[in-house]
Amino acid sequence: MSDTLSSVFGALADPTRRAILQQLMLGDAPVAELGRPFDMSQPAISNHLRVLEKAGLISRRRVATARLSHLEASRLKEANEYVERYRRFWTESFDQLDDALRTFQCLDDEPGVEHDA
Repeated sequence: MSDTLSSVFGALADPTRRAILQQLMLGDAPVAELGRPFDMSQPAISNHLRVLEKAGLISRRRVATARLSHLEASRLKEANEYVERYRRFWTESFDQLDDALRTFQCLDDEPGVEHDA
């Protein structure tokens, strides 16, 4: 896994940071607004924002006296593409299992075939 993906998945490992990203899907927001739903100090929220920024999941800019955070969705796209490869693997594996089960069911349903009870 590349360093970029490691930092993205590390940042996503925390539920507070995931919730912050979800808030930012609605638009840019200042620290105070992002911290409102959480029972934690503004410095704690700022620490979460630094982790997200270091992972490239958000960018921050000043507008007058406010410092707004902005979702950088391209990093999420990279992580999604990585996870998608495994989703395809598991889907194909389950499809193969379904095929095998159907084959065994058909054999099981053949007349004249005795089964142990």
